[in-house]
Amino acid sequence: MTTFDFATETSRITSRPAVATRMVNTVSNFYRAWKNRRAFYRLGEMSDAELADIGLTRSDLYVAIDVPFGSDPTVRLRSIAVERAETIEDLARKVA
Repeated sequence: MTTFDFATETSRITSRPAVATRMVNTVSNFYRAWKNRRAFYRLGEMSDAELADIGLTRSDLYVAIDVPFGSDPTVRLRSIAVERAETIEDLARKVA
């Protein structure tokens, strides 16, 4: 076996676990996004008052659902709620 043959064999051996790990991560991320999307649809069943209690509006749901299917809409909702909370806190500081 030459050095080139050994180097080729080594790279093939070490890349297999990386490919398997990426595949497992992709499937895991897809499942998590699907599961969170199902939970997201339950938010649509809430009243406007209940949504306001958690810092969201009905229009936020329409904005967040506009992500590709494999993506997680709850990530977008979280960023919307955090931005709104920070804006409210900034306004409260200016008033006080």
